[in-house]
Amino acid sequence: MIGVAVVGTGFGQKVHIPAFQAHHNTEIAAVYHRDINKAKAIATTHHIPYASDNLEEILALPTVQAVSISTPPFLHYEMAKAVLQAKKHLLLEKPTTLNAIEAKELYQLAQQQNVIATLDFEFRFVPGWQYFSQLLSSGYVGKFRLIKIDWLGSSRADTSRPWNWYSNQAQGGGALGSLGSHAFDYIYWLFGPVRKLNAYLSTAIPARIDPTSGELKSVNTDDTCLLSLELADGTPCQISISAVVHAPRPHWLEVYGDQGTLVLGSEHQKDYIHGFRVWGSQSGQPLTELEIPKQLLFPQHYDDGRICAFIRVVNQWVEAIENNQQTTPSLREGVYSQLLMDLSHQSHESGRWVDVPNLDAFLA
Repeated sequence: MIGVAVVGTGFGQKVHIPAFQAHHNTEIAAVYHRDINKAKAIATTHHIPYASDNLEEILALPTVQAVSISTPPFLHYEMAKAVLQAKKHLLLEKPTTLNAIEAKELYQLAQQQNVIATLDFEFRFVPGWQYFSQLLSSGYVGKFRLIKIDWLGSSRADTSRPWNWYSNQAQGGGALGSLGSHAFDYIYWLFGPVRKLNAYLSTAIPARIDPTSGELKSVNTDDTCLLSLELADGTPCQISISAVVHAPRPHWLEVYGDQGTLVLGSEHQKDYIHGFRVWGSQSGQPLTELEIPKQLLFPQHYDDGRICAFIRVVNQWVEAIENNQQTTPSLREGVYSQLLMDLSHQSHESGRWVDVPNLDAFLA
């Protein structure tokens, strides 16, 4: 059994803890919260043997071989660095860090320490997405001509939702970091690297109530992103992301080629893992739903679909640790996602297209 410390108890308590406790080869050895009383309460609730508000103390435990981090983005770099310096394996939530330079440093440190470091890019592990990937790899659509992505949600649509780190760019907030980080990873996974990009970021709700003062506080993060990419093979890719709209089709991916069309989509607003379906069309025929192979389906259903996908992330991470062989996605993919986010901000600020460097060259 691999002893895991869970650091971050928002998403961590909803998804990480249930997944690690359900996995056959992990046990939670410790939990971290900056408030020791909350750490102890969470440990008691979930029968975790050790609770602390001191990360170094947790990393010194002989029962901890690996650490998952699901804290807000502005804490990722220092925490992940400490984990890697302690030679513990790392599972990190996205976005990777606050910028690509920090992400690159973590990647290089993981390489030096010979530990397994991965990102929770969970769409790679969802049945519909895996089938979609297989169909693309088989040449179902032929040569790509156009890729179109809509990821539209209402998680930030309520103007009464209070100001927090998500409203602060310096702390890694915004829809680009929350959703775009995933989108950039699955574009790289499904279609390959990006040659250049153009981004327009906007804020529909410019102020929110500060829960501390009760006064309106300025929001300087994006809640809607319009992105245009040119892939390395020349294919145009159009992306619309928003966290402030009530859309009937929250997450939709369309791929048009010279031989056919593939569509992947979900109409689930709250559960963004379950409910993905795949449609295909070749030779100009009508779109037909394609059945997802049974061997790709989740073996067990959880009401929170994120647990289903995260268990698969954990499983691959654990196998990589046991075999001492790096897995994909790793921090390398985390660097690329972060790089594309940095360049999106650069493009928005300059109002121009921005060239994307080769990942190997950036990491050199």
